[in-house]
Amino acid sequence: MTRFLLGVNFGAWFVVVLFFCSCAQLMGRALAESWRPARHAVPYALLLALADRLLIYLLFAGNLFSLPGFIIDTYLIMMTAVLTYHLTLAAQMVRQYPWLYERHLLLTWRAKKE
Repeated sequence: MTRFLLGVNFGAWFVVVLFFCSCAQLMGRALAESWRPARHAVPYALLLALADRLLIYLLFAGNLFSLPGFIIDTYLIMMTAVLTYHLTLAAQMVRQYPWLYERHLLLTWRAKKE
């Protein structure tokens, strides 16, 4: 069942997806620090997911065309990138404009109360 869903055994999949989620974390941070919009994470995440499938195929003889595996990997990579993007952007707004904004919850900021 795991081989059908992920295209390879769980251990190999976990190592590869952990590596690419780390790459997605760096990508989300870079997008936020360069003030690019979050929608730029989508094509980059798709490219990372394609590279993920290719690495699984080349290193572990996994199924290159596993659609459920591609969808799961893409989702994890995209959510990691978007979450890191919003965390970084919120911290950046509060750090660069401390007289205007304060941290609100984990992913957002708000105007300071007078």
